[in-house]
Amino acid sequence: MRIATWNVNSVRLRADSLARLVAERAPDVLCLQEIKAAEDAFPHALFDELGYPHRLVYGQKGYHGVAVASRLPLAAPKRRDWWNKREARHVSARLPGGVTLHNFYVPAGGDLPDADANPKFAHKLGMLAEMTAWFRDECRDSRQLLVGDLNIAPLETDVWSHRQLLGVVSHTPVEVAALNALQASRNWTDAVRRFVPPEEKLFTWWSYRARDWSKSDRGRRLDHVWATPALGPRLAGAEVLRAARGWPRPSDHAPVIVDLAPR
Repeated sequence: MRIATWNVNSVRLRADSLARLVAERAPDVLCLQEIKAAEDAFPHALFDELGYPHRLVYGQKGYHGVAVASRLPLAAPKRRDWWNKREARHVSARLPGGVTLHNFYVPAGGDLPDADANPKFAHKLGMLAEMTAWFRDECRDSRQLLVGDLNIAPLETDVWSHRQLLGVVSHTPVEVAALNALQASRNWTDAVRRFVPPEEKLFTWWSYRARDWSKSDRGRRLDHVWATPALGPRLAGAEVLRAARGWPRPSDHAPVIVDLAPR
């Protein structure tokens, strides 16, 4: 089973890129973030054409939004709001074989890494804390995948310059500590770093502001796939499709792809 997660930064603008991703990598399940479309405006016809008849969409007009499109049946679909905000940031469903899939879009957090002065940063930390408690105390399924844009680059090699980004939102110590606590909540395995050594630089996001994003390569690894220990032995491969950042009309994120072997 191949699962791809991608912050598409508007699902309707990325129709050609989604078709290309499907043609080149053939994921069984597509997890999308920042779809920027209300549910009645989601391009269902596109996903029918691409061969994804099973869908779970939690959207809102112009902002946020998450969706799962699958070749495989989706059971027990759910969506959940976090930190007392009705924002479309999480859906979950059960895949064949009893794997519970969670698709998250964590807030970016604004520009100022100060929860007292910046409500957006407080929201980000609050949601992460609530997620940590929920997975630790309530959501106890043994076979789970957590995917999505978590908007934090935890390792020094997940950013182009650890020293220069220590005070920049997405790589600050307080955010990394919050993400580490979430990872410890279920002893999640970082699926991509299972295959790409943590000593190796790896990014999934490059700013639109860069004149030549590939040459400057000032990226961050904000998009993740995690697996609970029961699924660890089934992890069979992982890839960041960096080339997608250079496709026409690109998202600023690249797809992340993980393969699960049969049981």
